[in-house]
Amino acid sequence: MSEPCNGPRPVEERGRIRRDVPRFVIGCEEDEQDMGQMEAGMKNEMLHQDDMEVYENESPSERQIVVGICAMMKKSKSKPMTQILERLCKFDYIDVVIFPEEVILEEPVEKWPLCDCLISFHSKGFPLDKAVEYAKLRNPMLINDLNMQYFIQDRREVYRILQEEGIDLPRYGVLNRDPDDPEECNLVEGEDHVEVNGEVFPKPFVEKPVCAEDHNVYIYYPTSAGGGSQRLFRKIGSRSSVYSPESNVRKTGSYIYEEFMPTDGTDVKVYTVGPDYAHAEARKSPALDGKVERDSEGKEIRYPVMLTAMEKLVARKVCLAFKQTVCGFDLLRANGHSYVCDVNGFSFVKNSMKYYDDCAKVLGNMVMRELAPQLHIPWSIPMEAEDIPIVPTTSGTMMELRCVIAIIRHGDRTPKQKMKMEVRHPLFFELFKKYGGYKTGKLKLKKPKQLQEVLDIARLLLVELGQHNDCEIEEKKSKLEQLKTVLEMYGHFSGINRKVQLTYLRNGQPKASSEEEDCKKDGPSLLLVLKWGGELTPAGRVQAEELGRAFRCMYPGGQGDFAGFPGCGLLRLHSTYRHDLKIYASDEGRVQMTAAAFAKGLLALEGELTPILVQMVKSANMNGLLDSDSDSLTDCQQKVKARLHEIMQKDQDFTQDDFQKLAPTGSPSLVNSMKVIENPVKTCDKVYALIQSLTSQIRKRLEDPKSADLQLYHSETLELMLQRWSKLERDFRMKNGRYDISKIPDIYDCIKYDSQHNASVGLEDTLELFRLSRALADIVIPQEYGINKAEKLDIAQAYCVPLMKKIYLDLQRTHEDEAVNKLHPLYSRGVMSPGRHVRTRLYFTSESHVHSLLSMFRYGGLLDEVKDQQWKQAMDYLSAVTELNYMTQIVIMLYEDNNKDPSSEERFHVELHFSPGVKGCEDEENVPMGFGFRPASSENEDKKPNQGSLEDLSQDQTDDALPVTELINLQRRSPMIRNRKTGSMEVLSETSPNHSSKGCTSHRLFQSCSRQSPEIKPAGGLGFEGCSMVPSIYPLETLHNSLSLKQVEEFLSKVCESSGEAQAKAMKALSGLFDSQSQTSLYSPQQPLSSSGSEASLRPPGQPLWLGSIPSSAVSSAGPSSPTTDSSGLGLNFSFSE
Repeated sequence: MSEPCNGPRPVEERGRIRRDVPRFVIGCEEDEQDMGQMEAGMKNEMLHQDDMEVYENESPSERQIVVGICAMMKKSKSKPMTQILERLCKFDYIDVVIFPEEVILEEPVEKWPLCDCLISFHSKGFPLDKAVEYAKLRNPMLINDLNMQYFIQDRREVYRILQEEGIDLPRYGVLNRDPDDPEECNLVEGEDHVEVNGEVFPKPFVEKPVCAEDHNVYIYYPTSAGGGSQRLFRKIGSRSSVYSPESNVRKTGSYIYEEFMPTDGTDVKVYTVGPDYAHAEARKSPALDGKVERDSEGKEIRYPVMLTAMEKLVARKVCLAFKQTVCGFDLLRANGHSYVCDVNGFSFVKNSMKYYDDCAKVLGNMVMRELAPQLHIPWSIPMEAEDIPIVPTTSGTMMELRCVIAIIRHGDRTPKQKMKMEVRHPLFFELFKKYGGYKTGKLKLKKPKQLQEVLDIARLLLVELGQHNDCEIEEKKSKLEQLKTVLEMYGHFSGINRKVQLTYLRNGQPKASSEEEDCKKDGPSLLLVLKWGGELTPAGRVQAEELGRAFRCMYPGGQGDFAGFPGCGLLRLHSTYRHDLKIYASDEGRVQMTAAAFAKGLLALEGELTPILVQMVKSANMNGLLDSDSDSLTDCQQKVKARLHEIMQKDQDFTQDDFQKLAPTGSPSLVNSMKVIENPVKTCDKVYALIQSLTSQIRKRLEDPKSADLQLYHSETLELMLQRWSKLERDFRMKNGRYDISKIPDIYDCIKYDSQHNASVGLEDTLELFRLSRALADIVIPQEYGINKAEKLDIAQAYCVPLMKKIYLDLQRTHEDEAVNKLHPLYSRGVMSPGRHVRTRLYFTSESHVHSLLSMFRYGGLLDEVKDQQWKQAMDYLSAVTELNYMTQIVIMLYEDNNKDPSSEERFHVELHFSPGVKGCEDEENVPMGFGFRPASSENEDKKPNQGSLEDLSQDQTDDALPVTELINLQRRSPMIRNRKTGSMEVLSETSPNHSSKGCTSHRLFQSCSRQSPEIKPAGGLGFEGCSMVPSIYPLETLHNSLSLKQVEEFLSKVCESSGEAQAKAMKALSGLFDSQSQTSLYSPQQPLSSSGSEASLRPPGQPLWLGSIPSSAVSSAGPSSPTTDSSGLGLNFSFSE
């Protein structure tokens, strides 16, 4: 029975069918077949007049083209299908018949409805064999080839076809298992890799079942990122994947193993309609946190994307190779390339009217072109004017944010600890040789397998020592025991929290004192340095995530759905591919985890940090960009340390001369600390006595049965706490009675940690120890980076020239990179200049780089404080800052004024902002006062009279009592009004009477956000985390808001050029480094890098591996990137992606 879908039955008129309502028919049984074919279809009355006449004069036998839809009911009745078929029926000569599901499943093919053109595709439960049989019997035109659909169901075949077509796909290996004998297969599983048929896949890698219908794809993470796996599955509600601690691969079934592509957390889905049409959209990668983003109607949020010319070619190849006119496939954009990782066969875009129109138009024209001539239907291909994208122009003096660069120190960590011992045992030398230590004379062991080997040696030697008793070994016994204890500490190895470094000493270690001479051997030895601790604490994670959330407020406000939520503009920018974001981190676990937690807050992600780390964070250890080998100090640093030791060893009050020697820059923070200390040796005596009192208090606690099993913060025990402090007690006062000044930062580090996290233990005199060690540390730490300006610059250059070059490139590329991930212009109405995008580069690093970079800006001659009042105020503020604490930020923002002449200096404008990071325990009373966050773009509109007045940080009491979560709820409840456009920042203000809008005005952009952490109780801005405090973070202060891009670029290039010698040294070290390790990114396949002489021209064959993982058809390397800006004078030997 043929059942009409909608509308009345057609009326027979003048021997031809006339329709008042568009409708289509669901197929019929055989006795009604001929009539059904006449009736089936939808027509529209809106026929052009002349067509009408032609139609009127046609013979009554006028033939319609019947398009048959043969698929499971769920697919053929879906919304996209219905929308497209309705549009398809607007073609004058096309009728549509939908085959009923019971006919497909139960009737023989001879009884299926007839059609001229068949749209048929496989889905769960569909009898593909019968469809193939039907096509043989009736020979209709096929929109999607049916035989190829068998191949699409097997991922091995899909990959084979892709490879034959020369389409890029991830490197992969196939593991076929016999279901009856799963043990017998070519798989070797290691801790951090698998070997499939002899080919090695290091983690992270992807494991896909060979059957394409099985969506249980697993991604395995390396132990260095925390291990475990992410399990992907067909969307269930709002989840598409879940993190699992399981690190071992599946042992039954056949799989494809492939390398994991770092895609910055988005997947691109491409939908073809014929070889010349492709629609692409991005969605959040299910592997990132497994949370499906849905809009107000509950649909998964996707964003249209523009394909590059290469990608369009890939779409054409896929469509033709699989003979599927309508075909969906997945693209991964990584390392500057696009890789196909999945072909899904027939699929439509959901909820895009434009796609529905286009798809029906393309399909209709295709059918008519093929069949109209055969059926003698008069039809000519319609010519259509191309859609002209309409883009609003910008007006007014709006400045557009083009680039944000931030250098951020990691979050709160456990105290760093290290132990050194000289080793001579042959087993250690064997280990050194095994991992290639002789190439550079140095070796870092971080992998679990390597640490296990060190532990095995330590255990073996301790057993041997049990049997002998030598003078010379006795000294080592305690150290070997400590080595063993630390390596056994957590019951398992995770590469993030421990490392062993071995350094080759040709003639053994220099003798420390005369009495040791006798039992020292000659000949080579190895210096073993064990480092542990220094992990990011839960508080550190909270700080980083909060800061990420607050950071969103710096971006233009959101449009559409996001209007009214501060910081959502960034989310829209990011998801529409107009946010070109890259996050770099040094290779230390705490720095990487900080970066991942920040990304989580910045992009509103959920769940575990491991998947975020692997996808979003690039490891920048390839060129000293963010890492510094703290063990190899420059000559200048050695001299500075020696002078510091000398001044700090005088047993007398500081004289005027000492002030001159130690604080030649006259910095108030230094001078104040020196006044607190008065006599350095006496102060060290006090500190030493306090540490002794502390260790004896802990020992007493340990004897007390009540507190024996006391749990300290971050699962530390009293024993471990005692070990920490007694080691400092031993090391601080040397055998000759003098103090080892280099231990002061460690003492301050420990007491800062305990007074913040372990106050509950209730040890006495901790505050006094904190006060004194802080005063000492406030001198020692900053002055280790140079005492006078020349030294500060010299040392800073040794650390951060690679980073400064990179910043130079980031700023330069911004105004030249119009080819990278633009948003499709049709979808960007209401967005300022839609072809453009904001580039964000975040660099997470440790204290040394932050100190150095700040020294560069302060003393490198960026501005003259005599001439520039704003800079003078900024310098005064910086010299009053005592400590660059966790989460210190240096932020550079680049704006463009579209109304200025492109060649004028006023076109691009740079701002410099700074925050000293987390608030210390006792900070409130002696906080230096800054001037607030003042993006100049807002000042252009309304000059504030009090701009120069000092603004005290303690003015924002209203905000202090409001946790962020509450603030956001409050903002949801109260009606939002747009305060005014401040440049490219949309500033939101509150209309609710009980909350001052100051937290959100341009003056203090971050206050409402960055002061708070989610668990904050309104008491004094400190909240609890476990049993511990999470201090809030100081808001950004503006150092300067009216620099021209030219000034900044000239400054950067001058600073980098002047570092000639340091550079040559660094290059020498680098070329050594590159001989020994060719890994460029934590998680990218290894490729050898060439290194020539002292110049590490890091260009691997083909394309650099660390090319941006965002599609960029025009990634320029760091040579002269355009005729106008010649960066070659910089001595740039790096070839970076953006």
